[in-house]
Amino acid sequence: MLLNNNVTEFILLGLTQDPVWKKTVFIIFLLFYLGTLLGNLLIISTIKTSRALGSPMYFFLFYLSLSDTCFSTSIAPRMIVDSLFKKATISFSECIIQVFTFHFFGCLEIFVLILMAVDRYVAICKPLHYATIMNLRVCGVLVAVAWVGSCVHSLVQIFLALSLPYCGPNVIDHYFCDLQPLLNLACADIYMVNLLLVSNSGAISTVSFVLLMFSYVVILHSLRNHSAEGRRKALSTCISHITVVVLFFVPCIFIYTRPATTFPMDKMISVFYTIGTPLLNPLIYTLRNAEVKNAMSRLWSKKLISDDMR
Repeated sequence: MLLNNNVTEFILLGLTQDPVWKKTVFIIFLLFYLGTLLGNLLIISTIKTSRALGSPMYFFLFYLSLSDTCFSTSIAPRMIVDSLFKKATISFSECIIQVFTFHFFGCLEIFVLILMAVDRYVAICKPLHYATIMNLRVCGVLVAVAWVGSCVHSLVQIFLALSLPYCGPNVIDHYFCDLQPLLNLACADIYMVNLLLVSNSGAISTVSFVLLMFSYVVILHSLRNHSAEGRRKALSTCISHITVVVLFFVPCIFIYTRPATTFPMDKMISVFYTIGTPLLNPLIYTLRNAEVKNAMSRLWSKKLISDDMR
């Protein structure tokens, strides 16, 4: 596969080539990335240390925050550093690694969102059987399957990337390495590879989005049989989940379910799911969730008390 490859590195054009705008990109996305780390690591530490957040919903939220942290880290640090340089380059091997990690944690987030929808469906539609169906062992197996599925998806992306010869241009008009812009640099017929890309990444995004939205329609329909307080609490949780799903999946579907053509807006749309969603997820889940907010305040209270005792 690599024997026909004459390209050893790629040039990333980033979001802009204007020196002034590059400084703006550096400041804005550094703040976004630090916010992403702070928010998601706070949720991870809160769930890990709080006994009140031991339900399956928070078990899956832990892995959503973990995947968000790793997903953003696979893109943001290099993008931020690259904005300081006039010419940003990435080696071929680093590019392939970025494709793998980006798709691995992105796919993991998709699967975790599906598991969270399943958890909400069982909790709301099958409340009497919830503890039996969604026990800790089942949740652990489901997360393990999500990790394996993400690995398989990412390996397929790597296989597709390495199956193409790169013998000419090496300029990627993007701020990170992905299979879609790499296809435009291949000196070979990319019809079949693009078809496989759409049937892999595109199908995962589209089918998952449809299944998730259908599941939430069923959940919301079933709320008619619940009390006013139960409806309010379930509706608050579902709205949070639906907001995350729409923000993440709509840009992904736009990017991965079309032929290997690029548009000027692609880079800005990619910002939504690579930088925006990991930043917004902690805000969405904490601001609309009283249990998480209470657990965080208790965690900070304990920390302040321990600091005062010193």
